[in-house]
Amino acid sequence: MTRGRIRAKLRQSHLYTFTCFRQDTADAEVPHSFDGPGFSRIVYCNQPQVHSKKPLYYTSNNISTTKYNIITFLPKAIFEQFRRVANLYFLLAAILSLTPVAPFSAVSMIAPLAFVVGLSMAKEALEDWRRFIQDMKVNTRKASIHKGNGVFGFKPWQRIRVGDVVKVEKDQFFPADLLLLSSSYDDGICYVETMNLDGETNLKVKRSLEVTLPLEDDGTFNDFRGTIKCEDPNPSLYTFVGNFEYERQVYPLDPSQILLRDSKLRNTAYVYGVVIFTGHDSKVMQNATQSPSKRSRIERKMDQIIYILFTLLVVISLISSIGFAVKTKYQMPDWWYLQPNNTTNFYNPKKPALSGIFHLVTALILYGYLIPISLYVSIEVVKVLQATFINQDIHMYDEETGNTAQARTSNLNEELGQVDTILSDKTGTLTCNQMDFLKCSIAGSAYGSGSSEVELAAAKQMAIDLEEQGNELSNFPMHKNSTGDSWNDASGLGATEIELETVVTSKDEKEHKHVIKGFSFEDIRLMGGNWSKEPNADVIELFLRILAVCHTAIPERNEEIGGFNYEAESPDEGSFLVAAREFGFEFCKRTHTSVHVRERYVSSGQPVEREYQILNLLEFTSKRKRMSVIVRDEDGQIFLLCKGADSIIFDRLAKNGRMYEEATTRHLNEYGESGLRTLALAYKKLEESEYSAWNSEFMKAKTSIGPDRDAMLERVSDAMERELILVGATAVEDKLQKGVPQCIDKLAQAGLKLWVLTGDKMETAINIGFACSLLRQGMKQICITLNPDVQTQDGKENLLLFTTDQAVKENILMQITNASQMIKLEKDPHAAFALIIDGKTLEHALADDMKYQFLGLAVDCASVICCRVSPKQKALVTRLVKEGTGKTTLAIGDGANDVGMIQEADIGVGISGVEGMQVGSISNRLFLHALPRKAPAYFSTIWFCLNTLNSFYM
Repeated sequence: MTRGRIRAKLRQSHLYTFTCFRQDTADAEVPHSFDGPGFSRIVYCNQPQVHSKKPLYYTSNNISTTKYNIITFLPKAIFEQFRRVANLYFLLAAILSLTPVAPFSAVSMIAPLAFVVGLSMAKEALEDWRRFIQDMKVNTRKASIHKGNGVFGFKPWQRIRVGDVVKVEKDQFFPADLLLLSSSYDDGICYVETMNLDGETNLKVKRSLEVTLPLEDDGTFNDFRGTIKCEDPNPSLYTFVGNFEYERQVYPLDPSQILLRDSKLRNTAYVYGVVIFTGHDSKVMQNATQSPSKRSRIERKMDQIIYILFTLLVVISLISSIGFAVKTKYQMPDWWYLQPNNTTNFYNPKKPALSGIFHLVTALILYGYLIPISLYVSIEVVKVLQATFINQDIHMYDEETGNTAQARTSNLNEELGQVDTILSDKTGTLTCNQMDFLKCSIAGSAYGSGSSEVELAAAKQMAIDLEEQGNELSNFPMHKNSTGDSWNDASGLGATEIELETVVTSKDEKEHKHVIKGFSFEDIRLMGGNWSKEPNADVIELFLRILAVCHTAIPERNEEIGGFNYEAESPDEGSFLVAAREFGFEFCKRTHTSVHVRERYVSSGQPVEREYQILNLLEFTSKRKRMSVIVRDEDGQIFLLCKGADSIIFDRLAKNGRMYEEATTRHLNEYGESGLRTLALAYKKLEESEYSAWNSEFMKAKTSIGPDRDAMLERVSDAMERELILVGATAVEDKLQKGVPQCIDKLAQAGLKLWVLTGDKMETAINIGFACSLLRQGMKQICITLNPDVQTQDGKENLLLFTTDQAVKENILMQITNASQMIKLEKDPHAAFALIIDGKTLEHALADDMKYQFLGLAVDCASVICCRVSPKQKALVTRLVKEGTGKTTLAIGDGANDVGMIQEADIGVGISGVEGMQVGSISNRLFLHALPRKAPAYFSTIWFCLNTLNSFYM
């Protein structure tokens, strides 16, 4: 993608059918009508000076994620220190030491307290200073701002004001919430990456209003004026309501025109935008939470000990004071050398009670060393040293990025040694979120001889089982068959060993081959153009063309290798394009009306570049679970190419399109058991008249106004995506992070419980569980689900009663009860159980009347996997475990969808991952232990921290 001007006329109405569309002038939208609270913001575009004073003054673009500032540091820090019971006692003792009854000088009591409190406050100040430095790095970033007369110049982010016109270039972050005015594309669209906001790696398409398209270069902003009336600052990332008044016309605004702070411009040379929300008014900062003030369990335990010691101190002092009062009243008059008739109230036989009270104060100070202030000094020093060790640990260093682990706060260090339950994200945390094209099924034939990590783990476990079985059989006499082979070979075990050897060997051989990122496919039948010699070569050719054409990616020329890199909406889509390229169908160019594919293996022997005209694009959504593109080839034929979830595609197949359904279904099941992510591919040939009639209906739905627009679009799209012909299926692998299985195995040996909270389907999560040693052979699996066909995986106990719509809760409760009873009746003391539950079932299990029964079952299991869970459910499960068990929890994740889980846990570990830097960046506010993304065996560093801290505290 070039960085210069990109201007090409196109028929925008044929693209971006759901979230990005251009209305016809005759069908202009009606402006939003809103009054009252919540919609009071007024922005004068290109007139920032208006917003420099009241009543239109808005907050600056300076952001702060620190816990303190110059004014609040002393009061807040002192409050934090005197939340400790011991410090309160020492403060009381220091005050009493100023009185005449004190047995010691005031300095001896005040100096230790000042040292302890001062040291702790200095540590807090240092940690907050580091957060301040991180904030300053953000606030001092430069952005191109319109200074007047069509001239743009650079300003730091913190000096940007509401109403400023900002120019953002490719791969830069948006400095504030902006209204998109125009872009380097003629139709005003741009591509935005929102990983820092929602954890999603796919690119979002934004588009400007048609009326602002002429604002295409710096000089056009000399006389630009406009007014925005919109909603007040709020945390909703996906909604926006406002009107744009420009040239005496009013135009409605929606979220597709809003560019949010901390998202990044991708695949677009530049955009112009006007600032709407700045600083803490921006939506990403509205979602930020206040810095939590967490206290470790040891600190809270010490408070309890202090209460006990203080009670003991008071008892001892009371006994001493009572004895002193008795002595003063009855014996002191006989002690003439104390001059009892000439004394003070401290030793007055006539007022023994008063003398006893004064002595109580003296005794409290005198016996005060029962509460050791030096203990706190030692603990503070140890904490600082531990944080330093973590920051400098070579095992948590990422050579690729140069990042080290960062202990954002040392207050929670000792908690690492007390962790009982770890709650982990899967994608990007256990796995790399980097997809490799591994296998495929085309025309009912399976291709791809490579092995996934799940298959390798299964092969390894099978080899162990065979070895154990062989040892058992060695105790019995073996009978030879006619060929001289042992009984083992005759029973088929020898063949199994050969299969295992083949699986492992294929993996070893692959390591010696040239590594292509996103492509681990091995099968000579398709490589090097050999697919043209296959019996169904025409179907294979169509399959590969679907991979190369049905997508929304953009190619970028890589000058170093002479090929293309692909900016795709998802890692899966990127791996498909790499696979198509390796098979000879290289996607090389995209315009807004066509895609170009360079085909290498054609009958002429010379590469041919073919153009496919894009007529319509029906985009992928989580609800649709499919995407389609309608194209016209060079021969004028019209095709609908579709890819999506197999369950969705199979429901839309024509009667004559199910030729390969049975074989493909079998292959999909095999791929799922291997832990691979699958998609089905299909197509449909359209007649010109059929397409024209459908497109007319589609255009009516697209240009309609009202709340039913999306439903109309979905209905019309669904009508087109019917009567499809199945072509095949793809299988890609999301590889495990290095060191994950070894780490989980060590954690299990140490008695720690691991919960994996993932959005994947149950079959994939189970297979990944085996690959990473979370699930092991011999472990009994308890599946709690609404599906009546699911049972425990050992095949012996069926825990599921038939589910009816009227008794869903009762059924789930029955499953939980039966499973708990099964665990209690288990006679093998070494038996291990794994609980697996899906998101729909979890929604019922987390209800108030059932959650503690669910928790009771879960804590009895060695491993727990929650599938298809939402970010909110992650947080709710974490809260349930923390509050229900009363034990220390640790949450680890790398995406913004993991933030709620991390906030709820006692300890949060954020990873700077593929899903975005949100967790790493907000660690300033959440006080996380932040780890680099790809540190060698990074997950095992959790084990290292736990093991190290246990040596300090256990």
